Amino acid sequence: MIEHHPLSPFLPADARVLMLGSFPPSQKRWCMEFFYPNYGNDMWRIWGLIAFGDKDYFVDLQQKVFRKEVIIDFLRSRGIALYDTACAVIRTKNTASDKDLQVVEETDLDALLCHLPHCQAVVTTGQKATDIVSARFSIPQQPAVGSFVTFTRQQRTLRFYRMPSSSRAYPLALEAKAAKYTALLPLLKDIQG
Repeated sequence: MIEHHPLSPFLPADARVLMLGSFPPSQKRWCMEFFYPNYGNDMWRIWGLIAFGDKDYFVDLQQKVFRKEVIIDFLRSRGIALYDTACAVIRTKNTASDKDLQVVEETDLDALLCHLPHCQAVVTTGQKATDIVSARFSIPQQPAVGSFVTFTRQQRTLRFYRMPSSSRAYPLALEAKAAKYTALLPLLKDIQG
């Protein structure tokens, strides 16, 4: 069965960074209606750690949910846009794992960039997203995890960062993942890295 992306792109007009995952988990795994909604996913713990020194900054520990409005305010104030590299998929094994996603329709990444005139970097948060971005933008060599390469698109030079997956299945401790993501801090508004 084909699943279509359940969320609209989150594109603050002055965003400097476009962060792209692959596709959301099935909605039964969500604890909020926003990106990286699985309570077991570490994305919002990573950002809490690197931006505020508190892995639980975006977490409501009592309710076991993420604090969506606080996350949205943070993303807007720091200039981070979010979406995914696939807008339609088939789950071959009914899991949230990238390896079990068959991409039916890729996201129009050029259209996203058109909405983000201040964007300086495209960031992927997993291997499938990295593969799709590399192919779409004809990037011959993928960057190492935690680093970037440059590419030209729409008459601008952008950085392409490859970050570790925020899934707990990715074999790297939270603190080590956060250390990789700190490479993005100089690109963000109001945060000095």
